[in-house]
Amino acid sequence: MTPTIFFGAYIIDILVGDPRWFPHPVVIVGRWTRFVEGKIRAHTTRASEKKGGIVLWFSVVIPTFFITCGIIKISFFIGTLFGMIMTALLASLTLATRSLYEESRVVMDALTRGDMEAARKGLSMIVGRDTENLDEAGILRAVIETVSENLSDGIVAPMFYLTVGGLPLAMTYKAVNTLDSMVGYRNARYRDIGCFSAKMDDILNWIPARITGFIIVIASFILRFTPLEKESLTGFNWRDSWMIMRRDGRNHPSPNSGIPEAAIAGSLGIRIGGENRYFGEIICKPTIGEKIKKMERADVKKTWVIMFTSSLLMVIICTITLWIIQQ
Repeated sequence: MTPTIFFGAYIIDILVGDPRWFPHPVVIVGRWTRFVEGKIRAHTTRASEKKGGIVLWFSVVIPTFFITCGIIKISFFIGTLFGMIMTALLASLTLATRSLYEESRVVMDALTRGDMEAARKGLSMIVGRDTENLDEAGILRAVIETVSENLSDGIVAPMFYLTVGGLPLAMTYKAVNTLDSMVGYRNARYRDIGCFSAKMDDILNWIPARITGFIIVIASFILRFTPLEKESLTGFNWRDSWMIMRRDGRNHPSPNSGIPEAAIAGSLGIRIGGENRYFGEIICKPTIGEKIKKMERADVKKTWVIMFTSSLLMVIICTITLWIIQQ
């Protein structure tokens, strides 16, 4: 992975995002996961589902790595320029900066129109919790939580693995993350078969989540001293971001998701976490942050600003790192 290809991938992600007409690797991985899961469930007993979950993980992750390596080799065999373009295009598909903004924007646009049903439906596309009965406060909290978490999973982590191991490792990470989002639940259906996928996702996200937390604090510091056009988007607090991240970063069932969520909650002066409903079952999570003020729609806009600023900071860090390594 060269600095040029890396930066090109980020620009493509910002300008194009994930075009619906292009077969996204995550969709392909998801379909393969469901196929393999069905085969494993058909040939395993309830008692052996944990072993089946290990087989499922390797059956998805290993092919992803080697297929990606093969695509890169074939692309560069055709031509250096073609290989660079193909690598940048595929690398951009591991990033989710624009798509995360657009998908959460759909929810906020529906709220602005007063269409709660459309807002809940749009939210259901980006969160795992039940959204049918959420009020506006619940929707705002869900949007902020998912943007915060996916700032790590969908932006910083892929950039980290693109820098560390190039496109094959970044695409492998996306496969691991997809597995976790599909089978890594703690309910009766997935507790056993998804156990290994959930643990591996925790391992691969441990470093990126903490990098994300620190970058959010830095972004909040920068934004604190940056005059924004609208007064409603001021008020980023980098000191509270740092303090809440250290204090409440572990207040989450995941060892990683709470870090970026706490950093953003502290920056905005809001409280997130608490009670959610998954597949009809109420799950009570610890709260994160201090309720310095009531959560409002402007807080989602502030979260977007932090997301874009953090992604740019990560790009700068990774590009400089790649340039230094390759000198």
